[in-house]
Amino acid sequence: MATKPGILTDWPWKPLGSFKYVILVPWVVHSTYSMIVKGEGETDLLYFLTFPFLLVRMIHNQIWISISRYQTAKGKNRIVDKSIEFEQVDRERNWDDQILFNGIIFYIAYMTIPQSHKLPLWRTNGVVITSLLHAGPVEFLYYWFHRALHHHYLYSRYHSHHHSSLVTEPITSVTHPFAEHIVYFMLFSMPMLTTVFTGTGSLVSLAGYILYIDVMNNMGHCNFELIPKRLFSIFPPLKYLMYTPSFHSLHHTQFRTNYSLFMPIYDYVYGTMDKSTVAVYETSLERPEESPKVVHLTHLTTLESIYYLRLGFATLASKPHTSKWYLWLMWPMTSWSLIITWIYGNMFVVEANTFGKLKWQSWVVPRYTIQYKLQWPREAINSMIERAILDAEMKGVKVLSLGLLNQGEELNRNGELYIQRYPQLKLNLVDGSSLVVAILLNSIPKGTTQVLLRGKLTKVAYAIANTLCERDIKVATLYKDEYEKLHLRLTTKLKSNLILSTSYAQKTWLVGDGWTEKEQLKASKGTLFIPFSQFPPKKMSKDCFYHSTPAMITPKSFTNIHSCENWLSRRVMSAWRIAGILHGLEGWNVHECGDSMFNIEEIWQASLRHGFQPLTMPN
Repeated sequence: MATKPGILTDWPWKPLGSFKYVILVPWVVHSTYSMIVKGEGETDLLYFLTFPFLLVRMIHNQIWISISRYQTAKGKNRIVDKSIEFEQVDRERNWDDQILFNGIIFYIAYMTIPQSHKLPLWRTNGVVITSLLHAGPVEFLYYWFHRALHHHYLYSRYHSHHHSSLVTEPITSVTHPFAEHIVYFMLFSMPMLTTVFTGTGSLVSLAGYILYIDVMNNMGHCNFELIPKRLFSIFPPLKYLMYTPSFHSLHHTQFRTNYSLFMPIYDYVYGTMDKSTVAVYETSLERPEESPKVVHLTHLTTLESIYYLRLGFATLASKPHTSKWYLWLMWPMTSWSLIITWIYGNMFVVEANTFGKLKWQSWVVPRYTIQYKLQWPREAINSMIERAILDAEMKGVKVLSLGLLNQGEELNRNGELYIQRYPQLKLNLVDGSSLVVAILLNSIPKGTTQVLLRGKLTKVAYAIANTLCERDIKVATLYKDEYEKLHLRLTTKLKSNLILSTSYAQKTWLVGDGWTEKEQLKASKGTLFIPFSQFPPKKMSKDCFYHSTPAMITPKSFTNIHSCENWLSRRVMSAWRIAGILHGLEGWNVHECGDSMFNIEEIWQASLRHGFQPLTMPN
């Protein structure tokens, strides 16, 4: 939002929320109906193809968004090092409003301008006229309108909304108040209306001009440089005719320079070219890929999780616990993602963060949870993880966190497999178990004398039971086989604190994967469920309390954290991710994988010392 919002700031359909596209339904239905009932010679492709063209523009923009975020996370050719926070993601979430606005205008224009009917596919003179009008009047008028927007009156009421994003993304290009978009569309409509009224218009000239605007807008707001220096060497005048991402990035950081739309010529003519433009361009081109100190290795969960990655829809990633209705409409594409990730067998960088001087990245193994549960693909998955570990070793990574959603024991014995294969590894493998146990122990209400342990007996479950028994807290279990397994792990002195329970009366339950909803419903009123699984349990009892999965609130100095696990709240990070960061910050030169556990109290104190905060207990 602008600092002093003026009139026509909000889009007219803002109250409709996610259902805003219903305003296009009458035109879509009518154009489709007309295409079906009219004869072959009576149909008009422009009218029918308007909505599909809007969809193509959305897909095109999303491709730019995903590529830009991926490249920025890698760090190669990055321009600005500052972080993106939740506020920017929220502000830019309605980037599709301008496409919707364009669609409405196109339909209205078709209804009111007879000359727009039955346009041919191609007319050379129309393409030439469009190019000349854009290079002349459109670029010239935009330059002066843009300068006017930087006057304090218009800037505070409108343009400051756009400039709130110091670190630009492709969607930043269309993040403007409604009033600005009206003027922009008036400017861009000049070539289109001219060709239509002069009889030189064509489908290619109209669609091509709009796509040209989209390409240049998206490219100019990428936070990485992608225009090769060779182009300007081959054709030196090109520097006056085409801007670069670094050119426009300087406008967002310096404000009073580089006002041009896509052609810097007017900045040269009127003396507003930033003096550091060439230096920033060359520095960005030479910037190497980032070398993180800590890497968190994870994988996709449900099929829809591809949309919750930062590379997908950052709005979804930044708003956990949300489920959008339109994702159901995307199931064909969602299903294809399973095939694509199966073919593409290499991990990829999805997120990059900084915490003080520590550089941290999150890498995704392109496999879904359901694939981890199958027996036959495990060898291939282990090979992928192994390649990721060796790649991290080659890049100088010090700590690799195996945040593989509790699949580690059956898959690779919590990372022990890789230590045995590569005993000379310089990086440390961390599974995060010690911090999970520490958070769990500090989540149990003071004064608790007995807990019920339910779920799959994992490394974490054994460590919890052992520590609680050491603290003289009774640990109850419901099944004899679980009792016997736990009994074998405890020393003789602690065995007396292990109980085979015949009731569900305990008021504190520690729950992992594998416990049933039927068991949950048997809990007495007021029971507190504290999970030690990465996914929270489904809430079945309204009269019980549910704690978060093992997680902590991140310090505000932890940057670029606008993409979190979609089952956690904002600025909350799972223990599996935090553990690797703590190992990197403290410089602990030790593996935490296999059966080994790091000192629970030491890692807990380290988390507090570095500013991570415990979550509040549920009421």
